[in-house]
Amino acid sequence: MKDPLSVGLVAVPKQPGAGLRQVSRVALPGVAFWAAKGLSTAMGESVSDWSIRAMVPELAVVLGFVGFVAALAIQLTRGRYVPWAYWLAVGMVGVFGTMVADVAHVVLRVPYVLSFLGCAVLLAGVFLLWRQREGTVDVHAVTTSTREVYYWAAVVLTFAMGTALGDMAAVTLHLGYLTTAVAFAVLILLPVIGYRFLRWNAVACFWSAYVLTRPLGASIADWLGKPTTEGGLNAGAGLVGLLLALAMAGVVAWSARPGAKTP
Repeated sequence: MKDPLSVGLVAVPKQPGAGLRQVSRVALPGVAFWAAKGLSTAMGESVSDWSIRAMVPELAVVLGFVGFVAALAIQLTRGRYVPWAYWLAVGMVGVFGTMVADVAHVVLRVPYVLSFLGCAVLLAGVFLLWRQREGTVDVHAVTTSTREVYYWAAVVLTFAMGTALGDMAAVTLHLGYLTTAVAFAVLILLPVIGYRFLRWNAVACFWSAYVLTRPLGASIADWLGKPTTEGGLNAGAGLVGLLLALAMAGVVAWSARPGAKTP
């Protein structure tokens, strides 16, 4: 198992010429990766909340879907990791994923616990199929279009599952946004500590942390942007979303600067 914090070129199993080293088509974990990922989850929550209030909700959802499809299409046609394309896709997954979760709960009245369990089952299915067909779910081995499709299917479901989990804790369990954020900040330390000091499975630790960044970031965004009557600081979803988007763009630009070490 390769170190999830390692970078660069990776050996690809179960392919012709397996001894050759190929370039990953997605971002590899590192400090900048986790910073951008956390900001993307919070940004997606805020931008979604702002858009459905700034315009007709149905229009906001349609625009979110179009943006999501367009961003994902751009990413899938790159054939390699291109920072702006990859993080644009992640950002749009965050925005549209939040919209879908909100529609499922508010319009279809699906309880958060059912959304969470349903997404968890689907995510497990994607991982099982991905592992069965490709031999690994390690992000370092996402070097083919087939593996990248599996990767993005998993990413979308982690965002959906994480959204439901965060809302379930904050709303259904009445923990509030700040308490929920603190709780997930503590939980995300478990895979970090497990990987660093207890030799837990590297791939399992990566995907566990990946899921947990969603409820952590979204809870922080809600705490900052929601009205005080809802347990927030009333900074406004629009302002919070804009600041988070700028911060995310800054992290991505910094990590992609000439001479910067990847990821």
